[in-house]
Amino acid sequence: MKTFNLLLGSINDVKDFVNTVSKYDFDVDLTSGRYVVDAKSIMGIFSLDLSKPIKVEVHSDDCDAFVAELDKFIIK
Repeated sequence: MKTFNLLLGSINDVKDFVNTVSKYDFDVDLTSGRYVVDAKSIMGIFSLDLSKPIKVEVHSDDCDAFVAELDKFIIK
């Protein structure tokens, strides 16, 4: 499992993020405060507070290509 934080600043960022996550078979969860949603659910993501960083939990050990695709959203 891999964990990192990201920021989705616009509607297009959310759309691009969901399209990227949906290409992969493993589960990805987003956590904001006490809420946890499936990263493949665009409605779930819009229920989160997008003004703050979101914690991402990738349930796979082989996710380097996935993380590389999300690099533009990751907070370093």
